[in-house]
Amino acid sequence: MKRDLKQELTDMQYKVTQQDGTEPPFQNKLWDFFEEGLYVDIVSGEPLFLSTDKFHSTCGWPSFTKPVSEEAVVEKTDTTHFMVRTEVRSAGADSHLGHVFPDGPPPGGLRYCINSASLRFIPLDQLDDEGFGDYRSAIAAGRSE
Repeated sequence: MKRDLKQELTDMQYKVTQQDGTEPPFQNKLWDFFEEGLYVDIVSGEPLFLSTDKFHSTCGWPSFTKPVSEEAVVEKTDTTHFMVRTEVRSAGADSHLGHVFPDGPPPGGLRYCINSASLRFIPLDQLDDEGFGDYRSAIAAGRSE
């Protein structure tokens, strides 16, 4: 049975993930949220970003220095809006997540600027219950860096 994402997702989640939309800056739930845990694709539940790789970028959207693994995301050239940018999509569900820019902090210098509407946050104390307990050690390791 084919999923009806239009019914499962909010209007904003659908617009962002399925229609390559962008939510308004500073008016989304995760731009200034910094609890420990894992960020997964709102559509598929696939792991995307660790809280320890999130940083305050002042751009109005959640920003990360890197994805949870290189295989977690796919990068594509985006030439919309009279610009050339690098779009970021989830590897499994092909959800539009946001864009990556070369203006992030050292050492990698990247800023994965991601729409809150494309993400679901799983708190550290719920990782085991949701089947993501393996990420607990990666979060602990990132905390000590």
